[in-house]
Amino acid sequence: MVEEIAQQSLIFFPVIGLGIILGLYELILIHRDESFRGSHWLGHGLHSVLFMMIALFAVFNTDYFLQVTGISSLDWSSWLISPWTIRILVGIILNIKMHATSAVIKGRAFSGGISGNLAEHWTHTLLVSAFVVTAPLYWPILQPFLPWWAGGTTPEPATP
Repeated sequence: MVEEIAQQSLIFFPVIGLGIILGLYELILIHRDESFRGSHWLGHGLHSVLFMMIALFAVFNTDYFLQVTGISSLDWSSWLISPWTIRILVGIILNIKMHATSAVIKGRAFSGGISGNLAEHWTHTLLVSAFVVTAPLYWPILQPFLPWWAGGTTPEPATP
């Protein structure tokens, strides 16, 4: 088991590339839903990219952490603590975070019922959360189109 863990390592580059892409996508969606301007737009943009990278780091490295902690070798964890269960939980937490952030932006968190006052649409947050949860599946397809610094396979430019 120690040899298997030594062969694996933490994944960083897809987190950077997809974190920027999905964070900016979330920013575009919430900007359309909220119609806010100025410093809120930049602040939420940095916030969304940072939290997207944290969620993607957890999703891409779930197998590694389950092996390092030894949880993957337990009999009772076959379905309860599988990598996909943890990835879905990360997606649910991310979805709640996005709704809470959008509610706080205009001070809507405590102004009435919870169903009608959350500003960002459920379809938008569910779509972004689904993109995060399924990132390990579509990453090999997206990887050839990204630059090397974002974890892609496009070669580094040659220096003259």
